[in-house]
Amino acid sequence: MKKALSYLRNKFVLATVIFLAYTLFLSEDNIFTLIRHSNKLDQLETSKAEIEEQLLETRSTLDKLNDRSEVERFAREKKYFKKDDEDIFVIFYD
Repeated sequence: MKKALSYLRNKFVLATVIFLAYTLFLSEDNIFTLIRHSNKLDQLETSKAEIEEQLLETRSTLDKLNDRSEVERFAREKKYFKKDDEDIFVIFYD
């Protein structure tokens, strides 16, 4: 204990301890904020990857819809459109 107190009496060690305490806990960019920002960045990167994947899927669907038969197929399968004289039964599996 006396040895630790003797180290803290040294002005350079004391200044270093105060600087580290201020930097890690009291400053605006403390360690907790940095960890929170890092986690948020990871979430945003994951979200960005999912959105880019959806964008590619949408672009490929849009490219397919240039053909008239593909437009009709898409409308029937995805949007459940029907002709006037037909009935559609949609079956969902749990």
